[in-house]
Amino acid sequence: MRFMRRITAAWRFFKRPRVFDITLVAMLSGAATIGLIAVLLQGYPDVAEGAVLFILSTFPLLLRRSRPVTVAAIETAGDVFGTAAGILTTANLSSAIAFYSVGRYTPGRTAALTAVGGGVVYGLANHLTRPVPGSWIAGLVYPLAPIVVGQFVRVRAELRERGQREATESAVRAERRRIARELHDVVAHHISVINVLVGGARATLPPGEAVAHDALAGAERTARQALAEMRQLLNVLRADDPVGAGGVFTTDGLLRVEGGADAATGVGAARLPALVQEAATAGLPASLTVIGEPVTLPAAVDHAVYRIVQEALTNTRKHTVGARASVRLAYESEAVEVEVIDDGLPAAGGRTAPAPGFGLDGMAERVALCGGLLRTGPRLEGGFLVHARIPLETT
Repeated sequence: MRFMRRITAAWRFFKRPRVFDITLVAMLSGAATIGLIAVLLQGYPDVAEGAVLFILSTFPLLLRRSRPVTVAAIETAGDVFGTAAGILTTANLSSAIAFYSVGRYTPGRTAALTAVGGGVVYGLANHLTRPVPGSWIAGLVYPLAPIVVGQFVRVRAELRERGQREATESAVRAERRRIARELHDVVAHHISVINVLVGGARATLPPGEAVAHDALAGAERTARQALAEMRQLLNVLRADDPVGAGGVFTTDGLLRVEGGADAATGVGAARLPALVQEAATAGLPASLTVIGEPVTLPAAVDHAVYRIVQEALTNTRKHTVGARASVRLAYESEAVEVEVIDDGLPAAGGRTAPAPGFGLDGMAERVALCGGLLRTGPRLEGGFLVHARIPLETT
């Protein structure tokens, strides 16, 4: 087993393109050098000229992957020169390898043009140097055969790569469905239980408990909304066809949902009044001011505006005491601005500077993806500021 592992490791090492090409050139030129020494010792200088030309023809093969057409042209020129000078009687092996590389590493059109050009050159060379019947046909066929083999190998490799990519995409979809099942079994179940318990508690309140009744009603509405959004997100995760669900696979094989996960939840600037009302119901006095004529925002911007306000109001409730919040949404001709400020005092151990948490990081990522700018931090007069400006034409 250890011996087989060593062989496998050595084969993987020599399969590296650069290592393989260097090894190929070293073997060809080494064998030709040994032959050159042998014919010189035996006194055949005319044969030695062919060996020297063969050795020189091996070195361009180091560039056969990156410059296949150029290498094929060099090898063709060497063969024509050797044939015209009487040094060669047949084409060198290096030219066959070069033409195979053209078929393997270039598109079909380039390979076809190279095959035609090479066939014409070799056909004319054979016809002029060896004017025998059929010599020009052999010249025409010579470049074509290795190029066809190279194209066959290229197509097989592309089909294999496509199959691997499709298998990866299938695995991603299966993982998405597994995550959806886990979320459904854990998160959605517990949210449903919370909703039922809150509704039961509200129904059993004695008359006169208006404050507690309103608080429980707000909690029940929030739980229902969270459950609805969770179900819509689960539908996105369960989608078998990423394109049909509004998603595409990137070049690195990862799934990207167009418009983001928010596209499935239907959140946007139009829901800001309801969001501000929910914040007020939860105990945070908040107001909304809309400046300018509302316009239909791009999906990414629309969702970003909603999530920024949602996160800012949540942070105000969590990190301040006795706060009032105001939300300002301004529609401009080239941009949209959203600003959330509060006047609350920091709670014990609360924020006195922009906290490096997931909430602010998420805001920054959303705004950056839309090409905008985000400012967050304490205000000089007290409270906290979240301000985002997102251009519309670059989104």
